[in-house]
Amino acid sequence: MKNTMVLQPAVPAGSIEAYIKAVNEIPMLSAEEEQALARRLYDLQDLDAARQLVLSHLRFVVRVARGYRGYGLAQSDLIQEGNIGLMKAVKRFDPNVGVRLVSFAVHWIRAEIHEFILRNWRIVKVATTKAQRKLFFNLRSSKKRLGWMNQDEVNAVARDLGVSAKDVVEMEQRLSAHDASFDAPVDDDPENETFSPAGYLEDGRVSPEEQLAADQLDQANRRKLTSALSNLDGRSREIIQRRWLTEDKTTLQALARKYGVSAERIRQLEQNAIEKMRLAFAA
Repeated sequence: MKNTMVLQPAVPAGSIEAYIKAVNEIPMLSAEEEQALARRLYDLQDLDAARQLVLSHLRFVVRVARGYRGYGLAQSDLIQEGNIGLMKAVKRFDPNVGVRLVSFAVHWIRAEIHEFILRNWRIVKVATTKAQRKLFFNLRSSKKRLGWMNQDEVNAVARDLGVSAKDVVEMEQRLSAHDASFDAPVDDDPENETFSPAGYLEDGRVSPEEQLAADQLDQANRRKLTSALSNLDGRSREIIQRRWLTEDKTTLQALARKYGVSAERIRQLEQNAIEKMRLAFAA
């Protein structure tokens, strides 16, 4: 079943009503027929057996997809995603387990539909964690009334679904919100004046011109630093580099031991070198 193109009838096309009518006319399989086809697929990789298993369960996908009509997505898209889940289930079905295909396939069908809804329900993702996904598909049915839930209701839903009360509150807020275009066109009529977020949200980043100027200044300073260091004697240059230009700064005492002088002498050499570099930068 590597090539799923042989299962083209599993994809809705044209009128959704005509498609549903067509799949409802496909005969259902008895337990014995299903077992025989599943065995042919499992043992012999028989693609015709896979096709018959898929076709005979398309009506079940339609039934599952109808349960997700409240999300504002096209029914044909939900059915198509469910059909993909059905084909995945048929491919993985093991006739030795002793269960009917429909019991095994429902997980795969719903999983594909869930993924499709989460990808397309809104521009901004509203459910990414396991708890959020559970709430996304169960919160509406768990609510006892319309309107915002009080704390007791929040706690009850959290307890029933095995999530935190904080997750319940956050998901209720997300589901009640709506997408807004960042740069929606502005109405020319002053009486209906509206503003999109692009009109009032401030970008705190520096402008391209300021960034370019900062980069050019940084490059100029780097060139001056390189030039100033090259004009120092070797000992003074190493003192500056190890005291100021490395992540792990060397102590005066360590440099004093290396050069066989006092720490005060190293400090004097450091100050003289810094003064020379300051004059070079000012030039």
